[in-house]
Amino acid sequence: MTTPDVDVLLTRARSWIGEDPDPATRDELEAAVAAVEAGERDAAADLADRFHGTLEFGTAGLRGTLGAGPNRMNRVVVIRAAAGLASYLVDGGAAPGSPVVIGYDARHNSEVFARDTAEVMAGAGLRPLLLPRPLPTPVLAYAIRERGAVAGVMVTASHNPPQDNGYKVYLGDGSQIVPPADSEIAARIRAVGHLATVPRRDPAETGGRVLDEEVVDSYLDTVAGLAGDGPRDLRIVYTPLHGVGAGPLLQVLETAGFPAAQVVDAQEEPDPDFPTVAFPNPEEPGAMDLALDLAARTGADLVLANDPDADRCAAAVAGQDGWRMLRGDEVGALLADHLLRAGRCGTYATSIVSSSLLAKQAAAHGQRAAETLTGFKWIGRLPDLVFGYEEALGYCVDPAHVADKDGVSAALLLAEIAAAAKAEGRTLLDLLDDVALAHGLHATDQLSVRVEDLATIGAAMERLRAHPPTRLGGSPVVQADELSEGSADLPPTDGLRYRTDDGSRVIVRPSGTEPKIKCYLEAVVPTQDRTREELPAARAEAADRLAALRADIAHAAGLPG
Repeated sequence: MTTPDVDVLLTRARSWIGEDPDPATRDELEAAVAAVEAGERDAAADLADRFHGTLEFGTAGLRGTLGAGPNRMNRVVVIRAAAGLASYLVDGGAAPGSPVVIGYDARHNSEVFARDTAEVMAGAGLRPLLLPRPLPTPVLAYAIRERGAVAGVMVTASHNPPQDNGYKVYLGDGSQIVPPADSEIAARIRAVGHLATVPRRDPAETGGRVLDEEVVDSYLDTVAGLAGDGPRDLRIVYTPLHGVGAGPLLQVLETAGFPAAQVVDAQEEPDPDFPTVAFPNPEEPGAMDLALDLAARTGADLVLANDPDADRCAAAVAGQDGWRMLRGDEVGALLADHLLRAGRCGTYATSIVSSSLLAKQAAAHGQRAAETLTGFKWIGRLPDLVFGYEEALGYCVDPAHVADKDGVSAALLLAEIAAAAKAEGRTLLDLLDDVALAHGLHATDQLSVRVEDLATIGAAMERLRAHPPTRLGGSPVVQADELSEGSADLPPTDGLRYRTDDGSRVIVRPSGTEPKIKCYLEAVVPTQDRTREELPAARAEAADRLAALRADIAHAAGLPG
């Protein structure tokens, strides 16, 4: 990053201070200015980073570190984003008084950003409907359809670190925005003038209000109704990872007839500082340690977890070598198998970085399978969708009501599946064996590298493009796809896909929400003609292939393996 002239930085910072309505970020920026003027070490670099462009509005909305300046999440950035969205909606034909639902999680400033958004929507003549309290993201997705809204906004950074926050935008179909809506909204955000020119009104003046608990109860009853009749004897350990999932999930389990889950006490209440985890993401090492320890001490049958905004669901089970997390693809296979056996007809969809197993499962039941780019903004809008998932712990099991990933409904169905298996003296691992014997063993893994310098990601992608690997995991590469060129089935995206002669697959792409480069690995071992007793050897073979794929793609991309 090139550091601009210090005088230019100081002028921009003082201008920002002049329009910032938040005394906390004004004070923060004034202290940064004073540090530069005093010649303190690294002060100019800090100020330059705050003003190094603007947080980019894209298909994930906004997400970034809280703080002062255009390259941070703060009230100025949020008010501008809300004004741009309101302009987009009005220009697109939204009538005066059209409802816009606004939700928020329990992160720092989430409620403040939500209320700012409500005032901007009211200022544009729209009718903001604010969810009554910090709630899961799927409640917002549900409420958009339930209230006939033209759009929805969810203030959340999902599973990002505590210093972050974000701003997700949904349109009236209940799905997250996709191109070209993102760029059209971004253009209107750039056109917003001084903050004082943005009309803001009391939401009540346009019929807006804070919704009561009725919308929440409606969502919870709808989710609880997904569970059929069946066994309910199941000992569950649950953690919301300091997020907003505990109340909703526990109520859904109770309504559906399950015994009360044991909740990890230290993680039960919402806490924006996430004090017990380095990263509040069930996929991150250590995040599930407290839950797994409680399960081992209490003899639980199943561990369930949500991420902080409860749109993702993780699960763990006890095996021969102790408790282990199920991979997202394994949970996806279990949910798909359950729904297919229940006769749910329609499209079964997953993202290109998820396992290829789902297509085989759907075909065996005469159902259509589809692949999309990563993100539920693509999966959730597919016609005739009955189930969608992606390997990053996101599952959509009731698209008629929530066209987005929903960690609450997914957790309920997993509990139902586990309870039915327990009644037969079996576990979720036994069910995964059934799937492997029917369709082949599909083993997946991921090499995910968090970077300090985003240029590292670009350098790795360029290295692969300049010198594509010819062998991965000891097998020749037989197909290499440049995903940025798009295809008849997929829009362009920054990514590379390799298929090998032994049926393995590797996809490399930058993360859309975090400073990471991700390599998605899949090894397929045919097991349809093997016995159950031979599956451990097949799993060992698959694990060896995954390890070789991981080492080879790391070397080819110049990444730590």
